[in-house]
Amino acid sequence: MQIITEPEELQTFCLNERCAQRKIGFVPTMGYYHEAHLSLMRWARENCQTLVVSLFVNPSQFGPGEDFESYPRDFERDRELAVSEGVDVLFVPDTEKMYAENHSTWISVPALSEGLCGKSRPHHFQGVCTVVCKLLNLALPHVAVFGRKDWQQLAIVKRMARDLNLPVQIEGRPIVREQDGLAMSSRNIYLSDRERSEACQIYAGLLKAREWFEQGVRDSSELLDNLRDFYKNNIPSGQIDYLEVVHPEEMNTLHRINGAALLAVAIKIGKARLIDNILLEG
Repeated sequence: MQIITEPEELQTFCLNERCAQRKIGFVPTMGYYHEAHLSLMRWARENCQTLVVSLFVNPSQFGPGEDFESYPRDFERDRELAVSEGVDVLFVPDTEKMYAENHSTWISVPALSEGLCGKSRPHHFQGVCTVVCKLLNLALPHVAVFGRKDWQQLAIVKRMARDLNLPVQIEGRPIVREQDGLAMSSRNIYLSDRERSEACQIYAGLLKAREWFEQGVRDSSELLDNLRDFYKNNIPSGQIDYLEVVHPEEMNTLHRINGAALLAVAIKIGKARLIDNILLEG
């Protein structure tokens, strides 16, 4: 496995791979790998000839008071895991190489970014879109792979790629969960044992909501009120950031479920802000 730190070197490598007609799969990450990251790498490894993974904790997607400085990092462990998954290139740039001192160009998809995570993190998706676009321009992949836990992010990246005519397929892969249902996240490390025992109830509540939906509940307010009560009883230390039913592609609020709908949740438990979602088919 090659470790590349220079953006121009990565771009040259990937240009050569394209010229050799080798299909490039790309997995952008912020590191501290767990099984969900590895599942994305495995899918790309199986479906592409060249696997490029980036490891970059992107400062522009963190807001004031968020956990940029304390975000978990373990480069040696991540390197070993990347090798074990057959990664061809691990791209590990310095911040100064990704953002010039007078960097002044930003990319955003406002229509899809204002709700859900965008309400409490107003500049988050601008940072995500900008760094993802920069990484796609460097890795030049045929396919870029993202997890569906960050569904809003996935929808925004897909829209950005479509609107900017980026020559890349954006592939969304299923959420990977712990045995008790908690969606895997690098931030799960922030949870104490007590908080961890409550956190698994996030997915349990989503499954209950699916049951209510399958029993005929179509009014979003009723569904969300029931789910809010479930979380109040089962996650007493949690603070709900949002509970919403939205269109899975447009991200706009749905007051009644007549077609496909995404039930999305963000809950703060201790120092961790945890997101999850489930797709409901009307």
